[in-house]
Amino acid sequence: MRDVAALAGVGIKTVSRVVNDEPGVSEAKRVRVLRAVEQLNYQVDMAAGSLRRTGRRTLSIGLLLPSVANPFSGEIHRAIEDALAARGIAVFAASLDDDPEREKALVAAFLRRRVDGLILTPIAKSQAHVIPEHSRDLPIVFIDREPNGLDADAVVSDNATGGARAAAHLLSHGHTRLAYLGDRTDIQTARERRRGFLEELGRSGIPVSAVPAIEGLHDEEAARLATHELLASRNPPTAIFSSQNLVTFGAMRALKEAGASNKVALVGFDDFALADMMEPGITLIAQHPERIGKLAAERILARIDGDQSLPGTWVVPSELIVRGSGELPPFD
Repeated sequence: MRDVAALAGVGIKTVSRVVNDEPGVSEAKRVRVLRAVEQLNYQVDMAAGSLRRTGRRTLSIGLLLPSVANPFSGEIHRAIEDALAARGIAVFAASLDDDPEREKALVAAFLRRRVDGLILTPIAKSQAHVIPEHSRDLPIVFIDREPNGLDADAVVSDNATGGARAAAHLLSHGHTRLAYLGDRTDIQTARERRRGFLEELGRSGIPVSAVPAIEGLHDEEAARLATHELLASRNPPTAIFSSQNLVTFGAMRALKEAGASNKVALVGFDDFALADMMEPGITLIAQHPERIGKLAAERILARIDGDQSLPGTWVVPSELIVRGSGELPPFD
């Protein structure tokens, strides 16, 4: 700003008034300042300016997702970004990689940058140890998973209901030899999907203890190997439920490699692009990440604007999308 003032031949206060579009500056001086700004490629410090103008706000939000590379996380990110852009709020996103230590470090980093709020997918056993007590008044919204040890708004899917819906669908097509491929057991959503799936089987008279359940699958390759293990077993399943999109990708690849894509029924959790272009198309329990992101943005804006109501949990219903893979009949 001093360089701009020197080049324009005015005082620093005059430059400040011009770049902040304040009155009290002659047109001639305003033109000189703007020319100097352009010549020097001067960029206004939005964080410092907003702290002065908006009651110490920085017009920024910290968004922490399991992985911004995951399509599900990417859709949530975009929905939040679109909703907050209308208020001039920037979204700074980071990947947690479902690592509790990384979660704590990234929360601390965002707090040092004085973000106006946090939207995050928790992974630590207790968020009471992640959010410092002196920052508990910061607007916080949790997405995809509910927090532990901390009362705050949460926007989630109906994970257990979705898992039960997958089981009921496969049962309705005559399957009695079913298997479950799951994410890490320390992830809340994985536990809920597994619970819903197995409880529905139990209600239908399927001995849950006899249902193969391979868990701890956090990437496509692990899921591929687990699916091959199931197919090579003495009594292979006629139907598989895969609990998230990366696990579904691995199961799809293994079924194709084994020539079983049109033999073993498959229902996955999470929709994905081109699922309808597979042969057969992939039947899925679809979440609605765009709705989750939009609702999370609405909640964080409400809290920033002073909403003091008690924290709540908003559940976005999932949806069964029938495409062919989940409707294959059982084989002998």
